[in-house]
Amino acid sequence: MSVPAVAAVDWGTSSFRLWLLDAAGTVLAERRSGEGMLTAGAEGFGPILEKHLASVAAPDDLPVIVCGMAGARQGWIEAPYVTLPAGLDGMLAGAVAVPGQSRDIRILPGLAQRRDDAPDVMRGEETQLAGILPLFVTGRHVICMPGTHSKWVEAADGVISGFGTWLTGELFSVLSKQSILRHSLGESASPALPGNPAFVGACTEALSHGGDFGPSLFRIRAATLLQDLKPDEAAARLSGLLIGSEIASARRIFKPAGDKVILVASGPLGSLYAAALKLAGCAVVQADADEAVRTGLFEAARRLGWVGAADERPTP
Repeated sequence: MSVPAVAAVDWGTSSFRLWLLDAAGTVLAERRSGEGMLTAGAEGFGPILEKHLASVAAPDDLPVIVCGMAGARQGWIEAPYVTLPAGLDGMLAGAVAVPGQSRDIRILPGLAQRRDDAPDVMRGEETQLAGILPLFVTGRHVICMPGTHSKWVEAADGVISGFGTWLTGELFSVLSKQSILRHSLGESASPALPGNPAFVGACTEALSHGGDFGPSLFRIRAATLLQDLKPDEAAARLSGLLIGSEIASARRIFKPAGDKVILVASGPLGSLYAAALKLAGCAVVQADADEAVRTGLFEAARRLGWVGAADERPTP
């Protein structure tokens, strides 16, 4: 029977995920909750972590590797950003130990792009990048990581050389809940599906306009009034415009070789982006985001000497 070797934690702004892993990286138990940084700041990071560790019967001396917003300035303890260009060794070497704990807990740093014309930061996504390293260890690659704040990353021979952030998910939330478009989407619009004609049409429109979706946004409202556009179609159209705009903009900046893009995403969002990238003429290599962050956390634990050799770990 496998025994726990390490606990891996992805601690976001509004979410908490913990995996109990054995020495080969096999998942023995898993916990998920909404106790992200915003909640943990009030309740305490340590008590929340120990509560979840106790629920999976983790040994008292089990080490814990953490990525994400627990390492932010407003988090548990700040793990300073590693400056680009950065390879896996540089990222993992920046892991910070949490003082005053009964077990060894390390928090991984984020990445900082300190260019005067394009300052940018990430926390959590760098661990996903560590988890998919075999996909970009040689040659130049462009990586798309969708989310509330989507990241597009440029890497060469395993080194992260640049990235950019698009507020696509946050824009969808703000526009659908706090702008005039909330009347078009209503309270219960279903998420867009990749084959929805409204999504495909809006995405194609944004791609063809090079990412300029400004005039198209109000047309969602106008179509509601004049053409009886339904809430689900309005939501699909808004998704298509925002995602298509992001892809058009990112392609213009990063110019992926052969239009090949590595997509790191899970679930419905991953399906939407895969469909949108194919509409843009991109060749998509897809990796599961959950597996990527878990594999990256396990690799960090391996580099710390907590678990076995590289040939014992799972392939991402």
